[in-house]
Amino acid sequence: MSTTPTTPTTSTTPGDGRTPRVLVVWCPDWPVVAVTGDDPVAVTEGGRILACSAGARAAGVRQGQRLKLAQRLCPELELRDRDPEAEARRFEPVVAAVEAFTPRVEVIRPGLCAIPVKGPGRYFGGEEALAALVGAAVTDALERPPVPDAVPGAVTVPGTETANDPDSNPDPTPQPKAGAGAGAGAETAPRTTPHAQIGVADGLFAAVLAARAGVLVPAGRTAEFLAPYPVGTLGDEALAELLGRLGLPTVGAFAALPPEAVADRFGPAGTIAHRLARGLQPRPLVPRDEEPDLAVEQRFDPPEPLAEPLVFVARTLAEQLHQRLAGAGLTCRRVAVEVACADGRTASRLWRHEGRLSATALAERVRWQLQAWQGMGTFTGDRGDRGDRGDRGGQAGFTLLRLAPDGLSPDQGRQLALWGQAVADDRVERAVARVQAVLGHAGLRRIEPAGGRGPGEQQVRVPWGEPYEAAAPADAPWPGRLAERSADLWPAVVLREPAPVRVLDEEGRPVTVDGRAGVSARPALVVVRGREERVAGWTGPWPAVEYWWDQSLARRRARFQMVVDGGRALLLTVEGGAWYLEAGYD
Repeated sequence: MSTTPTTPTTSTTPGDGRTPRVLVVWCPDWPVVAVTGDDPVAVTEGGRILACSAGARAAGVRQGQRLKLAQRLCPELELRDRDPEAEARRFEPVVAAVEAFTPRVEVIRPGLCAIPVKGPGRYFGGEEALAALVGAAVTDALERPPVPDAVPGAVTVPGTETANDPDSNPDPTPQPKAGAGAGAGAETAPRTTPHAQIGVADGLFAAVLAARAGVLVPAGRTAEFLAPYPVGTLGDEALAELLGRLGLPTVGAFAALPPEAVADRFGPAGTIAHRLARGLQPRPLVPRDEEPDLAVEQRFDPPEPLAEPLVFVARTLAEQLHQRLAGAGLTCRRVAVEVACADGRTASRLWRHEGRLSATALAERVRWQLQAWQGMGTFTGDRGDRGDRGDRGGQAGFTLLRLAPDGLSPDQGRQLALWGQAVADDRVERAVARVQAVLGHAGLRRIEPAGGRGPGEQQVRVPWGEPYEAAAPADAPWPGRLAERSADLWPAVVLREPAPVRVLDEEGRPVTVDGRAGVSARPALVVVRGREERVAGWTGPWPAVEYWWDQSLARRRARFQMVVDGGRALLLTVEGGAWYLEAGYD
């Protein structure tokens, strides 16, 4: 355990208890911990690098860089979108480990949490002992296999995830010279596995910086610890720029100003920043609200070798879960289906609930999930070695089935129609549940709008009850989008897969389109499934160049509208020298 130097000095923050001592747990690179990818990997947000792995940092990638610069510095860099939900879920075991020392835990953000030191420090033998114990507990929590972060349609097994954190690349700032960090300690070598650093100081702001440095700041020495940091560390860019122009580049220089003069010159925002610079506490810690444990489970002793009995148990567990939620006046957004085997293998998957699934519908989803795991050989080793054990929980059998609600919120209830009649939505949901019970989860789908240029790209089929977020908004500008001029031009029939056709000129030669959207000859015949149809009129081409910046997705194509004899209109696409029938008009 190390502390900052203890040479005599005058401190503006006396250690008399006016500013509470705070312990902070910081897990570097947390956004990277919550995503999958081989090193080097980086998490992006808003077109910039939010966090990156140690391998990416070694290549020069830094937080805040534009993606093009990061990829130029590290061509093999894997980019991943930020997943805030996975970050919070992955951080939960760390918070639980810290809560073992005090329930007053404030989660500042995934990867960063804080506790007051006064009570736990006395109980566990002092600040250094507390920091060491918390560091060991957090390290143990990070080394345990995480609960899988499943998404609809995906199966995950614990131990396959990598790590993720919004603070992956702290800006380089002058660090006070100190020894090894408290708890897990400061890292001197690049690491790609999750790890933690512990810091203790007067007030939350200083404790966060102490955790980044991995030090325990003595009581009353916080102002000295903060003094070398640049004023930009205070978090107010406008104030930092102004202080720099006034010749006050460091926190220590700003803290030396009289509080009254700061209040007169910089106002309330400057007063708060000045209190932070002096090691004072502008606000107390805010512990998180504890959610009740409403999970239900069934253990099997001896282990159950077959999957079918779990489906019958799931109905009972689903009813118990609904009763617990109703008794607590809560509803949930998702339900986690968790299964464990006697050989130690586990799997978990989240299903959307939104308070609308009946016990029967929830039991059906358990059955579908078990079938999906069986089909993938999750519990039977190699898929090609399943043999007749495809319905067994491995050689040892199933030992646990658990249903855990996720995303709890107060149940606002639903308004029924007059005279006791059920609302139409309730009838639809019951009908959907019956149909899905027969056809399976993906047997009933709804149409959702999506972004795209062609008619087949502007709608997607989503399993009923599953959420959908379009990768690109449907109402965004789409240069080259078909039929924006009139609603009458939208095709009535859209093929799921474009059908190959041939387009010929009057002499029977194939019609081609060059890179400048020039047509080689006037289309005269369209050959659809071996049948020739004469072209009565045509318009186009409308070229579209898509994803030119990504070679794996890049496309160049052009569309034509053609009217054939009989008045039937076709939407044709030419791509790579080949013609396709994409849709038809009535």
